[in-house]
Amino acid sequence: MKSAPQLLEMIGQLIAIPSVSSTQAQFDTSNKPIIDCLANWLDDLGFQTEIIPSSTEKYNLIAWIGDGEDGLVLSGHTDTVNFDQTGWNTNPFLAEQVGSRLYGLGTADMKSFLAIAIEAAKDFVGKNLQQRLTIVATADEESTMQGVRTLVENNRKPGRFCIIGEPTNLTPVRQHKGVFMESITLYGKAGHASNPALGNNALEGMRVVLNELDRFKQELAEKYVDHDFIVPVPTLNLGHIHGGDNPNRICAECELHIDIRLLPGMQISALRDELHQRISNKIDSLGLTCKFKALFDGVPAFKTAEDSRIVKLVSGYTNKSPTSVTFATEAPFFNSMGMETVVLGPGSIDQAHQPNEFIELSSLKPTTELLQKVIHSICM
Repeated sequence: MKSAPQLLEMIGQLIAIPSVSSTQAQFDTSNKPIIDCLANWLDDLGFQTEIIPSSTEKYNLIAWIGDGEDGLVLSGHTDTVNFDQTGWNTNPFLAEQVGSRLYGLGTADMKSFLAIAIEAAKDFVGKNLQQRLTIVATADEESTMQGVRTLVENNRKPGRFCIIGEPTNLTPVRQHKGVFMESITLYGKAGHASNPALGNNALEGMRVVLNELDRFKQELAEKYVDHDFIVPVPTLNLGHIHGGDNPNRICAECELHIDIRLLPGMQISALRDELHQRISNKIDSLGLTCKFKALFDGVPAFKTAEDSRIVKLVSGYTNKSPTSVTFATEAPFFNSMGMETVVLGPGSIDQAHQPNEFIELSSLKPTTELLQKVIHSICM
């Protein structure tokens, strides 16, 4: 039986493979080369592997040893965000050691975790596992999350417990907010600005919409509060607005983009429906028409019970209390399949999506040892 490369070599090879996920086609790349690389290593170690198409040129990998439906899943996404070369002091596609740090695109978010998961898991090959040990690598987490959505759509539940290795400085995360983004466009009638009666001003109508959104935001903040979060209420951000083309023309079209962050227990579909209804009610009497478009369908809020087995295990092994974060992950999708999920990985989210992304070399061994303890507890 062959073996996988050494840990730093694995990280280096993963960093060297571009796997940018972007909603802009000119930046988007296939993740198939990185999936093939991971599958080859895991095949060599004796894992059973399955590559699952997610969308055109995008793939997920499921690799496992052992049997049993109540096993452990170590999951990570294979993609990175795009990058601006001018902000980097090193080559983004070269895992370069500088002092105590390893630099490269994806070192923290989150290719290193996939290599660490393999490093931790390889010691259990050939052992008498009582439950299955699975490694999952997904596509497009940084854009549409279509990779994990495909697993849910096909009911591919890979185990009972899951660790998603996003960068948390090895602090267990058991909940995060959800998010969706919406475009609101009002259509009126153009005309000469000297006589308002000649048209119907969509920009004036958007002022009514903005006032209604402010009321909506305040009502949500009064109704939903969770002090486990740094920002304990839902938020509604006005991110972009554009309307009209000239000061002496009545504005015929105005578009607004918003971002809504919701707490656990709130449902995206219900909130989106309420948003549409409230705005439609306000503009019906104005003679304007309205079009809604989902800029981002959304990621649900995530919450795993504090007394769940996986949360208690990793909290005990790290001596850190579980916490909440503001960034979104694939965790709610795994939970929707009936799994108990915790987000836990090396590195800091502060380095994610930044030039000169890095991970501390000193975090690699503790993460490997932590994962081995959890594997032993759940699978052995």
